[in-house]
Amino acid sequence: MCGIMGYVGPQQAAPILLDGLRRLEYRGYDSAGVAVTNGKIDVRKAEGKIDRLADLLESEPLAGTIGIGHTRWATHGEPSDLNAHPHTDPTGEFVVVHNGIIENFQSLREELAGEGHVFTSETDTEILAHLVAREYRGDLESAVRSAVAKAEGAYALVVMTKREPGKIVAVRRISPLVVGLGEGETFLASDIPAVLHRTRRFLIVEDGEMVIVTEAGARIEEIAGGAVDREVLYIDWDAEQAEKGGFEHYMLKEIHEQPAVVTETLGGRLDEDGTAWLEDVHFDDDFARNFSRLWITACGTAYHAGLVGKEIFRRLLRIPTNVEYAHEMRYADPLVSSNHLTVAISQSGETADTLAAARLTKERGSRLLALTNVVGSTLAREADDILYTRAGPEISVASTKAYLAMLIAQYLLALRIGRVRGVVDEELAARVAHGLSLLPAHVEELLHHDDEVLAAAESIVDADDVYFIGRGLDYAVAMEGSLKLKEISYLHSEAMPAGELKHGTLALVTKDTPVIVVLTQQALYDKTVSAVQEVKARGGRVLAVAYEDDEQIHKFAHRVLRIPRADDLLGPVAAVIPLQLLAYHVARLRGHDIDQPRNLAKSVTVE
Repeated sequence: MCGIMGYVGPQQAAPILLDGLRRLEYRGYDSAGVAVTNGKIDVRKAEGKIDRLADLLESEPLAGTIGIGHTRWATHGEPSDLNAHPHTDPTGEFVVVHNGIIENFQSLREELAGEGHVFTSETDTEILAHLVAREYRGDLESAVRSAVAKAEGAYALVVMTKREPGKIVAVRRISPLVVGLGEGETFLASDIPAVLHRTRRFLIVEDGEMVIVTEAGARIEEIAGGAVDREVLYIDWDAEQAEKGGFEHYMLKEIHEQPAVVTETLGGRLDEDGTAWLEDVHFDDDFARNFSRLWITACGTAYHAGLVGKEIFRRLLRIPTNVEYAHEMRYADPLVSSNHLTVAISQSGETADTLAAARLTKERGSRLLALTNVVGSTLAREADDILYTRAGPEISVASTKAYLAMLIAQYLLALRIGRVRGVVDEELAARVAHGLSLLPAHVEELLHHDDEVLAAAESIVDADDVYFIGRGLDYAVAMEGSLKLKEISYLHSEAMPAGELKHGTLALVTKDTPVIVVLTQQALYDKTVSAVQEVKARGGRVLAVAYEDDEQIHKFAHRVLRIPRADDLLGPVAAVIPLQLLAYHVARLRGHDIDQPRNLAKSVTVE
């Protein structure tokens, strides 16, 4: 999400910045802006597409050979001209752009306001401009170091000041940054495609590093101090490969973005003790304590995320919870009433059926919470409360990172409500919070086992039918795994509770029929294994997704994809990763268009 550009050199900066931002449009954005320095800092920014910024620059040109630019995907504050980047300090002498989340921005804002600072936007980014200005003692690098030492979160920060012309300073904490090395000019960007047509020589800024950019080149240091010797990387990708970060498909790129997505969705929202801070969820404690039923409505992948949510809410909150397909709920005369909470899940916030179902629940008196990825979407505007997933733009039709962010958001919501209702005690809340904090590393680890998933894909690529089974939370994961496989590989695939297999579907299991079982729920382990044994007895081939320390599963399964041990409540997060990769590899082996599968659209905005 978001795009960063920077330029230092002999040419006019604004056209170069604008061109680079256009080449980053695939990342998604809702506003854009640039700033240049030429004795003073001048800023132009606008809500909407880059064309609106281009029109502004034509009517109000910027002169200067040093500048920074940004395309924003809103997280803090709605899309608007004021909230667009870049942001300056009150003097206008320091200017910043920023990707990511400042987790402690609210406490920093209060601290700065107490010192007399006045803010002009709702963003966490503006805080950084004020911090750098406050910490400045004649050396920009030192001021940036001091500022980021106070700012918690995952982000990339780029800073420029009129007091030190000819220099841009940037910091990477998880969010990507690259430097393009030209002849007598240097480029800074969040992604290689922004400047690949200008240079093939790059420096990759790693996590925990600072880069000082001048027209002569770039110097990389650790944020904590100390020089870094970084080898120049020569990039021979074409433009399309560059947009995909060198991955063959957007889907694979987005699968690999999931550790960062989990980090960003959690960012600033969860304390170690399990206290959840959800900035746009406004219902008060009385409502949280007293609402009597929870409804979840969604379609497709979002519906499968809702199935996980149902189990989370039932287990943690002991609240009666219904999950309804939105296209069915809108015509089913549901027994929704006041004193209910409805969670409508939609990646885009524009899914027609989900909007209709959400409106129906509001008409019947339910409070409406939107769980969506897009700030300012229709669903977000019409809801009483909003929980943004922060997954960033998702290009591939087959959703991966958006689904995972939906799961994380529901864990946070359950903690928020559970602590208020008194059904989640401090010990349980802290346990769940600790488990959530480990998930980015768990997902990252799973991405290193792609060869094992590829081998599994090769074993089922020629199948006519594939069946997925699981129980409880594992059944919800099986549903999503089956959907991923069918929508991009075009294999016939079904998912069902493991106990349902013998009530009909077992008649279809013959020699070598692939059956994929998800096994993370220990209370249901033996019952699920019973279904697996029925498959084996009929000659079916069992592929299991199971914990890495499960010493029994090899007795029952022909092949096992291992996942890191986690609390069973959090099992769905890790378990879905190998299933996403499995679907990807089967589709690739079958030669299909992975990112644009036939007959499907990314956002379904018609009934």
